[in-house]
Amino acid sequence: MAQPVHLEQTIAAPLEFSGVGLHSGAPVTMRLLPAPGGSGIVFRRTDLDNFEIPAIGRNIAKVSYATSLMRQGVLISTTEHLLSALIGMGIDNVIAELDNLELPILDGSAWPYVEAFLQVGIRTQRRRREVIRVLRPVEVREGEKFIGVYPGSGYSIEYSIDFPAPIGKQSTQVDLATETYGATIAPARTFGYQADEQMLRNMGLIRGAGPESAIILDAHGPINGPLRFGDEYVRHKVLDLIGDLALAGRRIEGHVVAERAGHAMHTALVSRLMKDRSTWELAHVSATAVEEPIAPQPARSHLLHHPALIAL
Repeated sequence: MAQPVHLEQTIAAPLEFSGVGLHSGAPVTMRLLPAPGGSGIVFRRTDLDNFEIPAIGRNIAKVSYATSLMRQGVLISTTEHLLSALIGMGIDNVIAELDNLELPILDGSAWPYVEAFLQVGIRTQRRRREVIRVLRPVEVREGEKFIGVYPGSGYSIEYSIDFPAPIGKQSTQVDLATETYGATIAPARTFGYQADEQMLRNMGLIRGAGPESAIILDAHGPINGPLRFGDEYVRHKVLDLIGDLALAGRRIEGHVVAERAGHAMHTALVSRLMKDRSTWELAHVSATAVEEPIAPQPARSHLLHHPALIAL
């Protein structure tokens, strides 16, 4: 049965994920809880007296190799994959409880989240959904890097990357109104170069990375292939972009163009958009729109397929 896109949604039951943080390497357990309409996405540090950090632009903290949020000195790190999955699957309201500072990296993609959402189901709520409707272009440039958002119906993205060999140049276009996020974007994994590993570790990064949680490349290609898509690298950048733009607080209605961008550019666009209220408006999604069907699979067991995932 098709889900009505004009109404907000949450997950139908709690979920739990366990793993390690990509950069910290610290063990973490994260529980996703259904939340009432209008709650938005809120992170809760259970190890710090349930301190809450809403996933909104004013809480964006340092951004380099991942996106972090901070409020009153309390940090939540590497939020982009979960936020991407929530936006991509049309989930508006969730509480994410963590017992450490960084979300689990899982397999380096958003697919474990999507699989879990489909397994327990997505529940429609009574509150009407609002989107950020772009009215005027907003752009951010930094040398050869560029990102902009423009008026347009739905939520479409054009992304181009240019990395050293063996990746090179890749481009893709995605329309979240007509394409299946779970099939085309969610499985794309994060990636990195084996030659950069020691440098990044010396910087205190990628301490939780490994061949089970990222594509690792040498001069010839991925050493832990095969790729899930021929253009998996640029698809993962789209995945990250969707997660970072979720920090606007609602789904975007407009057309996004990004060239050689990254987390810092993504979140800079969010900040610039939020600061200029004349460039956008809050709008309700039309009740005549229908979203592609989401069919929860029959419950088979409390233990789901992903080894780091438990449905509570």
